[in-house]
Amino acid sequence: MKNRLREKLTNKQPIMATRINSTWPMVAEVVGATGLYDYVEFLGEYAPYSQVDLENIARACELHDMSCIIKVDYANRAYVAQKALASGFQGILFTDHTTAQEVEDTLKNVKPATPQMQGRLGFVNRRFYKNEHFSDQMTYASEVQKCVIGFMIEKVDAVKNIDEICQVPGVDFIQFGPADFSMNSGFNAKEEVEKVRAAEEKVIQTALKYGVSPRVELNSSEEAERYIEMGVKHFALGSELRIERVYWTEQGNDLLEQLGQQK
Repeated sequence: MKNRLREKLTNKQPIMATRINSTWPMVAEVVGATGLYDYVEFLGEYAPYSQVDLENIARACELHDMSCIIKVDYANRAYVAQKALASGFQGILFTDHTTAQEVEDTLKNVKPATPQMQGRLGFVNRRFYKNEHFSDQMTYASEVQKCVIGFMIEKVDAVKNIDEICQVPGVDFIQFGPADFSMNSGFNAKEEVEKVRAAEEKVIQTALKYGVSPRVELNSSEEAERYIEMGVKHFALGSELRIERVYWTEQGNDLLEQLGQQK
């Protein structure tokens, strides 16, 4: 069973993802049909969904040899993460952690309950990847261990503790969250651009120092240059709702202008 995201991380290859809000599997299939993306991230922190939806998103990605991860809320992270992995997701992005101890505790919930791996996740009788039949429990455990785990670094304390967080075994990638960091700092991101940029650069440089993949969200490919120069190879390009909003706004205004109207 192939976990494309895990393979690319292991081989230190460039990685490109995109983010979706829709549970309609066709959206994931459209992404996969481009042949460009290594995985989709389903924004479960923001969107409504059911466990059946998670299975269908995973199936759609599997059709195109594409991985999928889910971004989960902090409060119910263990339950949702375990159900997503059981549904066929190959990775989890956790939010709102601030200390290495929190990260260690969360990782136990998505690691197999074996003497070697010391996790809490048992033998789940669900589809996991492609509804494969596992010949034994330890094969299942080794496959679970391949799941890719990321953490958002989006609170002031998380930035302060970034060295310790990046040294926790099992942290595969991290991502700085400028909006949450700004709010947690007590200011708007546009008012303190340099402070936000300095915090982001600290997070990226620290992750690279410890061999953790820093992921960066981009709204356009033009934004990538400075991050590539810093050594970033892992990007999430675009977000479904923002893509739609920008298109409807820009094209709608253009058409109204042609019609002699403006809003």
